Amino acid sequence: MFNLKSLWRHITGRRRKQLALLLFLMICTSLLEMLSVGSVLPFIGALTNPEHLFEIDNFQFIYRQFNITSADQLVLPFSIIFICATLFAGLVRIVTLYLSSYLIQLVGADLSLEVYKRSLYQDYLVHVSRNSSEIINNVIMKTNMVSDQVIGPVLTIIGSLFIITGLVLVLVIIDIKVSLTLFFSLSILYFLIMLLTKEQLEKNSDTISILSNERVKTLQEGLIAYREVLLNQAQEFYSKFFQKVDLPVRRAFASSQFLSGCPKFAIEAIGMSLVAIVAYSMTAKNSNTLGVLPVLAAFAIGAQRILPALQQMYSSYSSIKSANESFKEVMTLLDQPFPSHLDNFSKSEINFVGQIELRNISFRYQENSPFVLKDINLKINKGEAVGFIGQTGSGKSTLIDIILGLLPPTEGTLLVDGVKIDKGNRHLWQRHISSVPQNITLFDSSIRENVAFGINLNKIDDEKIVSSIKVAQLFNLVESWENKYQTIVGEHGVRISGGQRQRIGLARALYKESSVLVLDEATSALDNETETKVIESLNQSVNKVTILMIAHRTSTLKNCNKIIKLSNNKTIHTIDYSEIDNS
Repeated sequence: MFNLKSLWRHITGRRRKQLALLLFLMICTSLLEMLSVGSVLPFIGALTNPEHLFEIDNFQFIYRQFNITSADQLVLPFSIIFICATLFAGLVRIVTLYLSSYLIQLVGADLSLEVYKRSLYQDYLVHVSRNSSEIINNVIMKTNMVSDQVIGPVLTIIGSLFIITGLVLVLVIIDIKVSLTLFFSLSILYFLIMLLTKEQLEKNSDTISILSNERVKTLQEGLIAYREVLLNQAQEFYSKFFQKVDLPVRRAFASSQFLSGCPKFAIEAIGMSLVAIVAYSMTAKNSNTLGVLPVLAAFAIGAQRILPALQQMYSSYSSIKSANESFKEVMTLLDQPFPSHLDNFSKSEINFVGQIELRNISFRYQENSPFVLKDINLKINKGEAVGFIGQTGSGKSTLIDIILGLLPPTEGTLLVDGVKIDKGNRHLWQRHISSVPQNITLFDSSIRENVAFGINLNKIDDEKIVSSIKVAQLFNLVESWENKYQTIVGEHGVRISGGQRQRIGLARALYKESSVLVLDEATSALDNETETKVIESLNQSVNKVTILMIAHRTSTLKNCNKIIKLSNNKTIHTIDYSEIDNS
């Protein structure tokens, strides 16, 4: 049904050892179950017919060792043995359940982290081709399904197999014909139920996998676009759409749970009826009812233990079957490759001291799509301020993303000081770069944390925070707020204005102290006066930093060393600032 071997590769060595310990406890549990059921026979015998038990030759050595001289003395020791075996078996089962419950969740946490981490390390093109709701659903929901509905049930099946095997062995020793008849009768019943429910469980699996992604997507869209939802009064639309994808998922879960649990009641009734038939048959053939009673008691208790184990196995199978499609999706994400540089501990660096060169660069997003850029040749010297202009769709942001190393050129080469930038070393080049996009991503935390993006709280340099805020023309405003740098900006920065969000994004880029600063419409939300101050402050504070700037206002480009105009024919040419309006 699916490849557990592939999943095993993604379980850490520590968890493997813990799983091995759990399997050992399961074996111990099965042995103790054998002992507890096996001890029923002498216990009931001691209660009903101690004289017969006292006369058994194989037990004489034991009786002599414990100085047992009469049949009346057997009741207490065999009662103690039965009680101890039962209690100890129960205790080990409790410990096994405790370890199993926690270990399943720990493995689930490891898998969630692995999916999230591998997704974060994928290429930019991979990210833009995906819907974030699918990743979120896989990281949170579907990895939980893998741990709860695949790993947990697999362990349950293994544990149940151990218990059933042990109990059947004990009952076979007591009466092989009756034992095998009971076991195979019940097993065939469950097998038939599995065949009958297989198709519906597969259908439920598909529904859960597909629509659970849609459910998260609908939630995200409604909450992210909350402003538009309010203005357009679209609350009912999103509510009904969510209900449309939510109800089928819940119905599928309910169906799977019903199919998983419903055989229990029928099989238990059939199983106990079979035990009753066995009891009648044995007593009908044997006039000594007292002699038969211990055997019947052992079969009754054995059946009482075997039936739940069989039900657990079937229920686990149903759970695994209903999570099959989600398992496949999680495995696809777990098999995403990490970049090669994570395994390569080379100390090599790219030292940007001279020039960035784009040599015969062409780019298109897909093999059959048209080229966005064609045969671009461009040289940018360190310390230059270069502006990029062009109509919407001319490829300005795409060209910048190629320089950033986010997009690999379809044709041509990106060089930094003569070194070709490729998949193997682009992370070294990106260490030199800070970027401020038009739409800044801010988090629901303080200004301090948002500026020092990706830095542990105890390692944040507050002097750099203040200097970055000053260059971004936010110092006076932040100092006037009650909580100053600890002010919470809200999710996506909703508690502050668009211009303030952009300046926090600029401060974040400056905090990194990179040698290349990319501004992609980074001041579009600022008024003319504030934008002028920000640009002047940048020019004064980031000497010898290479600035690459896309701007919606021509005045922003006034101090650029050169301006690159992208044409609709996918080519570029260099112009002067005075030529902008006429170009």
